[in-house]
Amino acid sequence: MLTLLIFLPILFGFIIVVLPSSMRASFKYITLLATLLQLAISIYIYLNFKTGVAFGGIDHETQFQFLQKLPWIHLNLGSLGTMQIDYFVGIDGISVTLLLMTSIVMVVAALSSWEITSNLKGFFALFLLLDMALIGVFCSLDFFLFYIFYELMLLPLYFLIGMWGGARREYAAIKFFLYTLFGSVFMLLVMIGLYLSVKDPATGNHTFNMIQMMNPANYTPGSIFNILSHQTIFGISARIVGFVVLFVAFAIKVPIVPLHTWLPDAHVEAPTPVSIILAGILLKIGGYGIIRICIGIFPEVATSGAFWLGLLGVISILYGAFNALAQRDFKRIIAYSSVSQMGFVLLGIASQTTEGISGAVFQMVSHGFLSAMLFFLVGVVYNRVHDRDIYNFRGLGTLMPKYMVFIMIAFFASLGLPGFSTFIAEAFSLTGAFKSALLPNWLAICGAVGILFSACYFLWTLQRMFFGSVSLKGGDTWRAALVDLKPREIIALIPLALTALALGVMPSLVFDKINDSVLALVSFTKTFIR
Repeated sequence: MLTLLIFLPILFGFIIVVLPSSMRASFKYITLLATLLQLAISIYIYLNFKTGVAFGGIDHETQFQFLQKLPWIHLNLGSLGTMQIDYFVGIDGISVTLLLMTSIVMVVAALSSWEITSNLKGFFALFLLLDMALIGVFCSLDFFLFYIFYELMLLPLYFLIGMWGGARREYAAIKFFLYTLFGSVFMLLVMIGLYLSVKDPATGNHTFNMIQMMNPANYTPGSIFNILSHQTIFGISARIVGFVVLFVAFAIKVPIVPLHTWLPDAHVEAPTPVSIILAGILLKIGGYGIIRICIGIFPEVATSGAFWLGLLGVISILYGAFNALAQRDFKRIIAYSSVSQMGFVLLGIASQTTEGISGAVFQMVSHGFLSAMLFFLVGVVYNRVHDRDIYNFRGLGTLMPKYMVFIMIAFFASLGLPGFSTFIAEAFSLTGAFKSALLPNWLAICGAVGILFSACYFLWTLQRMFFGSVSLKGGDTWRAALVDLKPREIIALIPLALTALALGVMPSLVFDKINDSVLALVSFTKTFIR
């Protein structure tokens, strides 16, 4: 099922590539069909994902479900044995919720991409290639395979921003590419070091199997990343260096201040469907990588450095909120709000408590839906008048009442109003931070202050753009262009709005799936708390 889920988009992408350009009108329907089929498979996997004590855990293959393991690359090394790289996929509770979220967001992005009018074959082929890479990252249990999917995301995103973006699209695309590549290159070195340090107990050969890497017993004596060997790199513990390198690579994706500067530029210049994917899915890969790889493989380093992780999370919360308050560009406000909201993910992870990590995963899922909704709504206005300056709009609620309803839902859900998903996520992240023995209480207090500032920039934007008498910079031309939501746009927005409400009322939709995996992760890290 996971293999079908991963490679279904590339099959439809190949169909688009071989079809003649005279059939370009059908490309958007083919892409939408691919994402809908992917969503159907994700729902099936979600509904058939088993929970219970027997399915918790982090260091045994039996704790992952929908497993598929096939020999992929085999190299005879003579007296040194063999090099075996497997196609190894599987999911736990954390993965399955992010898979379903990704599938829903990709459907919304596909509907949003109907506004694209130039070079449709190239756009939709790259879109589906990116879809495959995103799903592959969440399913991979072999580090080599994970790295391939992780790097494969770069290519389509670079071209999607650089070819279909705004006026400064080349600058934004290159900046995004270089930032991400910087983290990835050093990640490759750590991955090789882990491979040379870990042996599969069944074969005796070195392995890229991430589950084997999570078990300290599988590290060969004296190897660079063996927890007992105390190897150093430039006088620093090799395991600390490995953790920091991987953390930086994933922190760029989250993004964490001060590694965030690519994000506003990429969002502002990217076309709406790419902004939806960037905020809704790509940022979550950073948080997922920190949980799955940084904490899973280097738990003692994550425990000893928990304060610094929490501090970075709080800095991101406050810095993102302050920057959002200072913006005039509607899209840039949402971009900086993403930096702030994702800070709660790092704060929850740093707590290393069941409540905190559960809140972090819940925040990733919640923000995935809400950020997709917000960027879709920004795109609605921009596609009509090609302007996003907040000061150029007033009284939009009168002109676009349906649009204002969805804006209010997205804003109030994002600022943490009880009854919506963000409230649950932030409440659990802060509870975990307060409860954690690894973090001082003032970090949680500062994080809570960030919620107040998020209310400020969302409510200010709502008041400035949507209330009062109608006043538009473009006058009657803009008034005629700013028609209310079309049926296609309403169809895309309703599932996102309902999901934000459903998760706020029934958080068990996520917690029931992730609880076993989170409990196992927390119990695993507790063994390293002195």
